Amino acid sequence: MVLFRRLLGEVLRGARMQRGMTLRELSAEARVSLGYISEIERGQKEASSELLASLCQAMDLPLSDVLREVADAVALEEVAIGMVGTSITGARPAGDVVASAA
Repeated sequence: MVLFRRLLGEVLRGARMQRGMTLRELSAEARVSLGYISEIERGQKEASSELLASLCQAMDLPLSDVLREVADAVALEEVAIGMVGTSITGARPAGDVVASAA
């Protein structure tokens, strides 16, 4: 199963570390508790849109970049577990040919 919160946490931790920020620095800048940020980075808590925006602003990182990177990570995991070829409704994309053994 693909867990969005785990992948989001990995992306946020990578962005923070790439910027050379400690959890304490990010916590102070974003005005979010250090423990809560740690839980988000470990994929144990869901981040609200407001909290996510605050973390991104504190790291001077566009929210769209974070979401794009998480979406790419989700897509890679879906490929790895064989969840490709279906849409949200479960229908195959137009143009796909499905063979029958009948």
